Parts: sequence; C-alpha cells; structure tokens
Amino acid sequence: MSRAAPGLPPGTACPCGLPATYRDCCGRLHAGAPAASAEALMRSRYSAFALGLADYLRTSWHASTRPATLELAPPQPKWIGLKIVATRALDTDHASVHFIARCRVGGRAERLEETSRFVREHGHWYYVDGDIAD
Repeated sequence: MSRAAPGLPPGTACPCGLPATYRDCCGRLHAGAPAASAEALMRSRYSAFALGLADYLRTSWHASTRPATLELAPPQPKWIGLKIVATRALDTDHASVHFIARCRVGGRAERLEETSRFVREHGHWYYVDGDIAD
C-alpha cells in the first residue's frame, strides 16, 4: 500500500483514538499490513486523513468507486477526534461503519458523520462509499 507517515516520533499516540502508538496501530496498515476488519480500515483511513497520506487513502478505496486522483490540498482540517458509533457486519465480506469525525477548519469546530460501506476482497478490506448525515 503506502509508506508510514514520516517524521512521527516513536511512541506517538495513534490519531484514530485507540490506546496504542501509531506504529503499533494504524502505522502498520499504512505500511502495508491488511486491516483485520472494516472498523480497523476505517480507523486507518481517519488516521491517513489526519496525517495527509493521500496515497494510502486511494489504495484503501475500492477500485469501483476510487477517484482517479486524490489531492489533500491546503488548507487541510486539523482532525481532532474519531468516535465509532456502530459497526455492522452484513456478511463475511461486507460491513458498514457509522462514525463521527471531529476537526477544526480555520479555528472553527466541525464534524463529519457518515455511515461508510466496506467490502473485503482477496483478504483486504476496502472503503466503497458512504452516506453523510445531515
């Protein structure tokens, strides 16, 4: 997949909010390890947004819905928190994750609430698409 985020000091907390270091949590997935679940992939994608890892976001996006290019152009939000509301396995290879991601844009607090859909193919989970809550 993609390289781990450069320049993070050892022991840095993972942006996804789990009580683990980045290296032991989402950093493993960013370095190419497969996600064990749709929720793990969702967390790694949140961390990729927080760290500006556009290549990882593209490679973890299902080919059927993946954009041709993905640029995280400035100004980027400062991602400050992720809450997983619910995870639902639809069958062994399809799942959804309802989450709320909080950020600051120009000093102003915002949030993104989405129910994302994931599919597993050849042992790898991929983000397909999502429904953003109003």
